Amino acid sequence: MTAPAPRVLIVDDQALIRTGFRLILTTRGLDVVGEAADGAQAVAAARTLRPDVVLMDIRMPNMDGLEATRRVLEHLPDCKVLMLTTFDLDRYVYSALAMGASGFLLKDVTPEHLAAAVRLVDTGDALLAPSITRRLVERFAGPEHRHGAGGEHSAPAGQEAVPSDLAALTPREREVLSLMGRGLSNGELAAELTLSEATVKTHVVRIFAKLGLRDRAQAVVVAYETGLVSPRRREGSRPGE
Repeated sequence: MTAPAPRVLIVDDQALIRTGFRLILTTRGLDVVGEAADGAQAVAAARTLRPDVVLMDIRMPNMDGLEATRRVLEHLPDCKVLMLTTFDLDRYVYSALAMGASGFLLKDVTPEHLAAAVRLVDTGDALLAPSITRRLVERFAGPEHRHGAGGEHSAPAGQEAVPSDLAALTPREREVLSLMGRGLSNGELAAELTLSEATVKTHVVRIFAKLGLRDRAQAVVVAYETGLVSPRRREGSRPGE
């Protein structure tokens, strides 16, 4: 049985973009239930229409996309929000990912990628371009923003201290989170750790549950903000190296 098409709310202060996105999505079988021209309208429309996915512009008058995202997810925690931006390294995108947005798209996205992105996040996955997301988090998740700063458990000499925010995780779960922070998919995690994909998925689900995370986008942010993954750690190194 085919799953119903996700219900989509398009939020952008430019009417031409809203119209273009609506046309792209509807011609590809997606259900656009409404539009909004600013954040305040987006919050009101989301509460009334209860969309599955919101395409949310960041920079808008009256209420920006960041505050609108916070309010939408507060009222509709199962809704998925995709941020729309002109810049791939936008500090507002980082803040949105940290508060629960499921990913971001550049406004010059191709029609095929736009439709595929909406379907992807509707299934519960996060839309991440690992290289861009990693650069985004490295730029805006400096030591001064890390929740774990000054709050780590002591560790024996030669062992890496465990940030207090991650104390609920097992050593294997911390390793999985660290590799997720580097942008690895479940398949890549399975190959790296010599585990089955089913086992990796179990670890990922437990990590999300223990840390109260919505998806991989937030997992990447947490991995950096707690210091589990460091921008200074060389690419390709294993956790603790």
